[in-house]
Amino acid sequence: MKKIITLALALSAAGLWLPTMNTAQAAPNGKELFTQHCSACHPNGGNIIEPEDSLHKAARETNKVNSVEAIVGKMRNPGPGMSKFDSNFLPDSDAKAIAEYIMKTF
Repeated sequence: MKKIITLALALSAAGLWLPTMNTAQAAPNGKELFTQHCSACHPNGGNIIEPEDSLHKAARETNKVNSVEAIVGKMRNPGPGMSKFDSNFLPDSDAKAIAEYIMKTF
């Protein structure tokens, strides 16, 4: 009987603990992803290869890259001088997080 009570208490404690575990993956952090994948060529939103094509709002508007979708599109199909970030390398959720960070920051 003592073993049954001990087992019941252990299972009850596990039942209280398990729902508090966060099994969902954390949302990607745009700033961290930008730093990891983009900042070498785009420090502070600039562009070391094509300075006139910076990530700043005025340049993005001039180049018609002024939405999250357009930025992700540029990442997926860049012009000359930029590395291609396809979905096998950079998942859509990460690309979107980077694009949102760019829109908010620069």
